[in-house]
Amino acid sequence: MKIVYMGTPDFAVPALKALANDPKHQVAAVFTQPDKPQGRKMILTPPDVKVCAQELDIPVYQPASMKTDEAYDLLKKIAPDVIVVAAYGQILPERVLKLPPYGCVNIHGSLLPKYRGAAPIQQAVLNGDAVTGVTSMLMDVGLDTGDILLKKETPIGENETSAELFDRLSVLGGELIRETLDALEKGTVTPQKQDEALATHTSKIDKSMCPVDFTQTAQKVHDQIRGLYSWPVATAVICGKRVKIHKARKSDKSGKPGEILSVRPLVIACSEGAIEILELQPEGKKKMTAEAFAAGHQLQIGELAE
Repeated sequence: MKIVYMGTPDFAVPALKALANDPKHQVAAVFTQPDKPQGRKMILTPPDVKVCAQELDIPVYQPASMKTDEAYDLLKKIAPDVIVVAAYGQILPERVLKLPPYGCVNIHGSLLPKYRGAAPIQQAVLNGDAVTGVTSMLMDVGLDTGDILLKKETPIGENETSAELFDRLSVLGGELIRETLDALEKGTVTPQKQDEALATHTSKIDKSMCPVDFTQTAQKVHDQIRGLYSWPVATAVICGKRVKIHKARKSDKSGKPGEILSVRPLVIACSEGAIEILELQPEGKKKMTAEAFAAGHQLQIGELAE
């Protein structure tokens, strides 16, 4: 198949590589978001997909909007058999969706119809799900509402973070899209309507979700810490210092919510069970082990964190 690939962040890179390295397909062009200023110095930085496409010697286009006549005419000129979309970050108008003979196929980081929307991977971890996966679907004008083509499931590890799950699902998405395009070309896949009664939606992750509430169970706190890593990262106040909690695990200790039960290891009680903090980052400091933090602060057993 002749493919136009649309994607932007690192999540979309493995699928691009998988298609570019498949002799059965030709990635004729890559569409990605415009370069954006990043970091304290606001250096203009290309998206990960653009960097990958240039390394693969694939033409790259970065229209500010796919709703313009210029963008549509460019796609018509390329004349793809299919458009593959993975975390592109732009809404495709109906005329673009209808342009390729095989339609526009999206790689989504959940088992649809569960977790439509902006943050399906983080939400699965935040909710403490045991299983997630990736879905390929035919895009329509709705938000992740198109017909399902294929799915791949994978378990979520007890201590797995969103960042780790992102990496695994991105690779799984690359495997899935190759299988999906092969099945579409052979006519061996039948699109399935999504069950709207089972649909759930996710909103964007933001910093208002960061503060840890130790009156929650240890499982909920653990899921919050895993789900918000590596951005925006869960936070707490320990020994009067606001810290980001990068890594933790559940403990079988118990006590009053927020109470420091042990200093080395650093264990804090929740409403049920406790959390052992492994890595944290005080404001203005670099990430460190909880042991290093304890060595530099006068932590006391029985002191309350919040």
